[in-house]
Amino acid sequence: MTGPHPKKYVAAIDHGTTSTRCVIVDHDGEVVSSAQVEHRQIMPRQGWVEHDAMEIWSNTRHAVAEAMVDIDVSPADVVALGLTNQRETAVVWDKSTGRPIHHAIVWQDTRTSAVAGDDPRRWLDRTGLLASSYSAGPKIAWILDHVDGARERAEAGELLAGTMDTWLLWNLTGGASGDDGEPAVHATDVTNASRTLLMDLRTRQWDEELCAELGVPPQILPEIRPSVGEFGHVRRRGTLSGVPITGVLGDQQSAMFGQGCFEVGDAKNTYGTGLFLLLNTGTEPTVSEHGLLSTVLYEIDGEDPVYALEGSVAVGGSLIQWLRDQLGIISSAAEVERLAAEVEDSGGVVIVPAFSGLFAPRWRSDARGVIVGLTRFADRRHLARAALEATALQTREVASAMVADSGIEFTQLRVDGGMTANDLLMQLQADILDAEVIRPANIETTAMGAAFAAGLGVGYWGSLDEVCGLQKADRSWSPEWTAQEREEMVARWNRAVERSLDWEQSGEPDPVGQASN
Repeated sequence: MTGPHPKKYVAAIDHGTTSTRCVIVDHDGEVVSSAQVEHRQIMPRQGWVEHDAMEIWSNTRHAVAEAMVDIDVSPADVVALGLTNQRETAVVWDKSTGRPIHHAIVWQDTRTSAVAGDDPRRWLDRTGLLASSYSAGPKIAWILDHVDGARERAEAGELLAGTMDTWLLWNLTGGASGDDGEPAVHATDVTNASRTLLMDLRTRQWDEELCAELGVPPQILPEIRPSVGEFGHVRRRGTLSGVPITGVLGDQQSAMFGQGCFEVGDAKNTYGTGLFLLLNTGTEPTVSEHGLLSTVLYEIDGEDPVYALEGSVAVGGSLIQWLRDQLGIISSAAEVERLAAEVEDSGGVVIVPAFSGLFAPRWRSDARGVIVGLTRFADRRHLARAALEATALQTREVASAMVADSGIEFTQLRVDGGMTANDLLMQLQADILDAEVIRPANIETTAMGAAFAAGLGVGYWGSLDEVCGLQKADRSWSPEWTAQEREEMVARWNRAVERSLDWEQSGEPDPVGQASN
């Protein structure tokens, strides 16, 4: 199937931490329909975060049906389905009944933080990851150890496990009853598998030694497949009956795909609750020496995999929420730009938002948030501007670590996420990073990445170059500061960070607890 397809579409399911969405995309890369359904956040005790996987599967069906009905599309009009998901969230289920044996344990959950041990770097070269509760593998092991009889049932072949892409894919392709005699597909893609702490980054297969050390029987894990390729067909009794599933990506990798970051040196930052910066490093993994993770960016069936360095910052948009909800100095998130624009600078005020420690690239669990440089001159306008500067400065720290690891200098940064609507922040980011910042016309790039991957998988779009041709920039910002201005800002930030350290003497937060997926 090649060339344009008038009145044919690609569908994508974007399953996130708080909701599940379905979008329908046309051949020009335009979203023609979308629907979204939120799910509950279950917090049984401090540090624990769970989701009801059955609720998410139900919500997925509702979102797909609503998006299809909205533009009166039938399965015959949809050439492919893509899937993207919150990464590292783990679920274990009974393969005969299709029911989970425990709530899904969410990526934010810290109950398995003991896996870090005395040396969180011990599997870094093999997996690209620091040992932490962030990864999905330890969560699967926890469920097997804490549900009566689960480990024995797993060894007997009665249970299946995986990340949320695996759970949705299995249900989409028939679930417990299969589809017309064919068993449901129990598979994952290489980007999600690379976030489990169980996959060898180079062979892209489950590592039996790691599975044994972490207590996860390999037989319950899904088959690892390329991100763009054949994953089966939607069950015949589904809303998308018979549609091929040909693209699966973890959410941050999907955002990179949606931004067209296919060349070595391409980088994007997602400005959400936290900040997620990824850099395309090419077909060989780069193991970080500067506090970053190495991950598979994508793999197209029959081609070499592409890797990325990733750094995540705990507090991005949540700092603006804090100004609104805890301090009450703004009434809405949009107000922060207007306030910050009323002053030329922050008046010497620096905010270090280390509310639960500093994450990439510093990894200081003892740090806590500080506001320094206060004088009688400072008012809420300066605090608003300092909050935007903190967001841009934290991004610069991760970018600097990436340059140190890869030798690739940043000349451009593609951006997405809700905070990119703030033009002042985007200009500050260009100034502080000394790079051009490019905002796409469609900032919801995660869903678009899954759609593009699925479309490529069936030839709806013929090449990565064609996908790149669909990218539409909304606006770009070029740096305006002198090198001296930039150096002074960074030096002041570093002095402020020093004052945030050694504050928390007890407690041991997760060494790679990320902010938002």
